[in-house]
Amino acid sequence: MKLLAPAATLLALTTNLAAASDVENKMTAFVQADVKAWTSDPSIISAVQSANSAHAALSEADILTLDTQWRAEVGTDSALIKGILDNAASAYLRDQVAKSGGAVTEVIIMDAQGLNAAISGVTSDYWQGDEDKHQKTYVVGPDAVHVSDIELDESTQTYQAQVSFTLTDPASGTAIGAVTVGLNAAAF
Repeated sequence: MKLLAPAATLLALTTNLAAASDVENKMTAFVQADVKAWTSDPSIISAVQSANSAHAALSEADILTLDTQWRAEVGTDSALIKGILDNAASAYLRDQVAKSGGAVTEVIIMDAQGLNAAISGVTSDYWQGDEDKHQKTYVVGPDAVHVSDIELDESTQTYQAQVSFTLTDPASGTAIGAVTVGLNAAAF
């Protein structure tokens, strides 16, 4: 009889892992089928290309200074944050998030350095380049996709995962940045 409890626990864990894997597969399929098309919008490509030009010569110290500034200015009327939040690409992303019916919780478009180029909402930091969402996509190459674990997001109180992929220039196919899409697991 004592063997039944571990066996039942193992069965429950296996079932939960299979269900989580199914949700992650559905999320990835949704991003590939729907969200990837958003990123070819001219406003998105233009925002990333402009950010790449503006940030090409930044050192890591410069990036960290900007990230520290962003973090300190979250919740204020910051020119740095408003410059990203109020650009045409960010407005386009907010519209797409609204049209998703709650499936998409956020979208972050990053330049080659991993700095925000467009955002659907204010992020807690400016530099994503030190995180998997950039390191396992842009750094890897044009076809890279990364799916985070499903976790409770404290700010939204929803279980969500982030599906990230490399952003490519539609004309050349070369990697120019990365995209992270926050997805509400309950929608899948």
